[in-house]
Amino acid sequence: MRATPYRRLAVWDETRHPLSNLLPRTSNQVEFDAARLNTSHLGHIVENSVTQQGLWHAAEAEPSVTILAENGVTGITQTNEQARVALENGEELTAMLVIGADGAQSRVRDIAGIGVTRNQYGQQAMIISVRYQGPVQDITWQGFYPSGPRAFLPLYSAGANHPGESRASLVWYDAPEEIARLKGLSSQALMAEIQQGFPAELPHLTHIEDRASFPIARQHAKHYSAGRIVLVGDAAHTINPLAGQGVNLGFQDAQCLQSVLKEAKRAGEDLAKPSRLASYEQKRRPANQRMMFAMDAFYHLFSNQIPSLHLLRNIGLGTARALPFARNRVARYAMGIDDELPAVVRQLTARLPGLNHF
Repeated sequence: MRATPYRRLAVWDETRHPLSNLLPRTSNQVEFDAARLNTSHLGHIVENSVTQQGLWHAAEAEPSVTILAENGVTGITQTNEQARVALENGEELTAMLVIGADGAQSRVRDIAGIGVTRNQYGQQAMIISVRYQGPVQDITWQGFYPSGPRAFLPLYSAGANHPGESRASLVWYDAPEEIARLKGLSSQALMAEIQQGFPAELPHLTHIEDRASFPIARQHAKHYSAGRIVLVGDAAHTINPLAGQGVNLGFQDAQCLQSVLKEAKRAGEDLAKPSRLASYEQKRRPANQRMMFAMDAFYHLFSNQIPSLHLLRNIGLGTARALPFARNRVARYAMGIDDELPAVVRQLTARLPGLNHF
């Protein structure tokens, strides 16, 4: 269902400096290629609505799953033996364990009394759905500007109604007031802004179909569980979306919790046994923190014009380009194959001033 594989990923620094005209464009650019990792692709770009539809279909196909859609949770009470979940229609359910997977504004988390730490970024992200001339590209890229990244994400063929065209999403990070100005433009005026503001690598656009924006924040639950309630995905953590890793962290949470619960069931234990839920948090919190830290590091490293940091990030890009091993380690981390920050990233982020370490 419209899952677009990408085989190459490119990043580069678009910040101008006194030597910009003297250095080749490739000096501050690095490209990751699936072929160098002996794999067919680096990842897939899938629309959120398609992902949700696929998950609903999978749940409906499971005979042991009962779906109570459009019927929210109003309260949860817990005893030593079970949790009671009150629904909006007055119905009450009992469970050994309640999993809060209800997003960044999680009601389950609030009911459980689990607090969060939250840091709002000085940027918003604008998503622009477009059509462009040509076949579906196999590369996604991101150019970094002082005001924030600008990215191209290829999607799928535009179909028979638009022969020779493909669809894509553009992402434009900028200050809230600039995003508000861009959102208010006509399609023609916004197209002109995109063509002027995006890198030359952007394919020829033919039409703007839709636009939307959202604020960016880093948020982390102070605990992943409370009694018979446990959190996964955005209910537990949100990160800067510049590398699209938030959903991957959620999938990894689900996989880890599933493994922990299988072990508890195999041992004949209570699914909400504190040591089991603590084991889940001990496995996932450090991995989630590392990804949050890495995204924060990229945000602070690239969203500025400080000369020392400009030099630092170009050294980092040059290192990743010149050393295949370093480049491949970064790619494996971004793909979720490795969950330890590559050494080159750790060394760069250790030098960033004022960055909160987790």
